[in-house]
Amino acid sequence: MKKYCLLFLLLSVSITFAQTPETDQIAESEMKSASSLMSIAVNPNTANYDVTYHKLELTVDPGVYFIAGKITTTYTALANMSTVTFDLTNELTVSSVKKNNVSLVFTQNANNELVVTLPAVQTTGTSATVEIIYSGAPSTGEQAFETSSHDGTPVLWTLSEPFGARDWWPCKQDLNDKVNSIDVFITAPSQYVSVSNGLEQSQVVNGANKTTHFHHGYPIPAYLIAMAVTNYSVFTQQAGTAPDDFPIVNYIYPEDLATAQPQLAQTLPIMNLYEELFETYPFANEKYGHAQFGWGGGMEHTTVSFMGSFNRSLIAHELAHQWFGDKITCGTWKDIWLNEGFAEYLSGLVVENLDGNTSFISWKNSKINSITSQVGGAVYLTDTEATSVSRIFSSRLTYNKGSMVAHMLRFKLGDTNFFQGMKNYLADSNLAYAYALTPNLQSHLESVSGMDLDGFFNDWVYKQGYPTYTITAQNLAPGQVRLVVNQTQSHFSVPYFEMPVPVRVFGTGGQQMDLVLENTSNGQIFIESVPFAVTSVTFDPEKNIISKNNQTTLGTEDFDITEGIQIYPNPASSILNISLPNSVNLKNAIFHNVLGQVVFETTEQTSWDISQLASGVHFITIVTDAGSRQMKFIKQ
Repeated sequence: MKKYCLLFLLLSVSITFAQTPETDQIAESEMKSASSLMSIAVNPNTANYDVTYHKLELTVDPGVYFIAGKITTTYTALANMSTVTFDLTNELTVSSVKKNNVSLVFTQNANNELVVTLPAVQTTGTSATVEIIYSGAPSTGEQAFETSSHDGTPVLWTLSEPFGARDWWPCKQDLNDKVNSIDVFITAPSQYVSVSNGLEQSQVVNGANKTTHFHHGYPIPAYLIAMAVTNYSVFTQQAGTAPDDFPIVNYIYPEDLATAQPQLAQTLPIMNLYEELFETYPFANEKYGHAQFGWGGGMEHTTVSFMGSFNRSLIAHELAHQWFGDKITCGTWKDIWLNEGFAEYLSGLVVENLDGNTSFISWKNSKINSITSQVGGAVYLTDTEATSVSRIFSSRLTYNKGSMVAHMLRFKLGDTNFFQGMKNYLADSNLAYAYALTPNLQSHLESVSGMDLDGFFNDWVYKQGYPTYTITAQNLAPGQVRLVVNQTQSHFSVPYFEMPVPVRVFGTGGQQMDLVLENTSNGQIFIESVPFAVTSVTFDPEKNIISKNNQTTLGTEDFDITEGIQIYPNPASSILNISLPNSVNLKNAIFHNVLGQVVFETTEQTSWDISQLASGVHFITIVTDAGSRQMKFIKQ
């Protein structure tokens, strides 16, 4: 499927600029693997050391599917080590490994590992540097190293997410180690322009070849290290505000430059919005940029997103990753929504802030329709799902549901708490330029809001499905409306989705009023003050909740408001509680035995100690400002 998609996109590259990418097209590029199931989770053989520096010296020609490289790696032992293991596919052949200019013994095994025998045991806490020389035609299984052409000119690019870095260089590609800094030297025929992470340091021409040096001084995982080579045209924009201003360097196919330049002008207002909502661009000491490549979507390589087209939603998504994915990276593939869900939600914030609320409602509605096209599916992945590339990058769950769950957190917490919580998350010194897990995000949102979000995360992140709501409304006395909320669930994993439920009520004179019902149980009754007679009700008009097939009705029959009074638990052994409809106030409660004798009486209490009552049937008369009701309970 991907090979077909790639050929189609290469043939249609001239028209992709006018198209709006679907989320699944973005996911297609970001997953970048032809394999549906990978046997790679965490390689335990690379867990005993911490990489601190890589120097990548790479020799390539975009017209030839081949790479020759020398990788110099400095690392610190986390345990006593007699060997050091790197991830590297067997399609690449290692010719030499040295430490301190002394050749070391090494093997390449069937697990796509390079295992280097150290000359002596390296003790915990000590550092060492090894130099690996290798070459070959990279593995095609992950499509992580590609050569193609545009307008008759060869082009080469890499795209390693999630498991492809090992296909073109010896590395440690698990989500447990970021490299403190890298230097990348790309040697290619001198007529081409080379691109990589960080700031370009120099270009040195040597005969027919040119070596371009890039330095990136921020921590970076292996899968975000990238290069691209072709006859790029380069133009630079300026972003940020001094002293945190920085260049946006764009590498564009010459034949598309005139079309791309006005489209890439959209980057500046998007960058300004993200900096205003969250924080300064995380890599402001270096650059941001775009490099055109042969896929229709994009990939958020740190400081330079590889892009197949330059429409606003794709620019917004990949730029958002510089905060959510690159600065803070998901700590396991099970937590991939921390990257993709938030990047996609930020592209929605661009719609909200630049186009207005009506367009934002439409954006949210399209996400909801995608999410609810199937009854199951969670945002958070299982261990098995985390080895499935297609599931990791599910556009329906990871991108769309992840983005709507982010929005629902904002709706539940309110704008002030949500955005401050996200700022605190991004600024957390334990997470910044490192890795995060879902509980890290939850902790920051709970801390700033004071809310317990266990129920929310359990229902909407870890479990599956969505609710269907039935809302019934009835006018009470003038100025009051009674609403009853019922819910069914699309998937058995969630007994009940607890959420603030938004409804909009309308009156005959064109009046309207928005209400938010703090719904926690089925059949819950709300008495709301509304200054007009309600003639119709709409559920969630602004599309703030993932749901489907919801129904609202306006009843006309009379009813007794005190029917909403409930006592619990029943039977009870020690404590008896009361639940009252909203806006109904308790005056007093009178307890009777079966003979009608008053046992005791209280005022304005909503919980009573009944441990001294005799076992058996008792009665309680509840007196409220809306009337009285007698109820039976059993004392155990």
